[in-house]
Amino acid sequence: MSNGPVKLLFVCSRNRLRSPTAEAVLNAVDGVSAISAGTNHDAETPISGDLIEWADRIYVMENAHKKKIGRQYAALLQDKTIRNLAIPDNYRFMDPNLVARIKSGFPEYFT
Repeated sequence: MSNGPVKLLFVCSRNRLRSPTAEAVLNAVDGVSAISAGTNHDAETPISGDLIEWADRIYVMENAHKKKIGRQYAALLQDKTIRNLAIPDNYRFMDPNLVARIKSGFPEYFT
């Protein structure tokens, strides 16, 4: 493991609400560098092999995202773990309930 920040990649469908919120919340933590992307072709930042290679850890919002990434990037995921945060697509960007839900998934950073 490098001495630099832990690199977290957050993935949702269109990279407009959930994953950018997670990116903003986790980038506020010392020792963390977060980026977000989406699985859809019209995502603000589409998921790419470069992002997967960059990430130390990958977090998806739904199991469908995990499956899609697994199909597209199986070779790059050999040594990666993908964790499903199980956050449905019914929040606005930086919704306080979404922020709380994201923080609850990372007790190592938010106590």
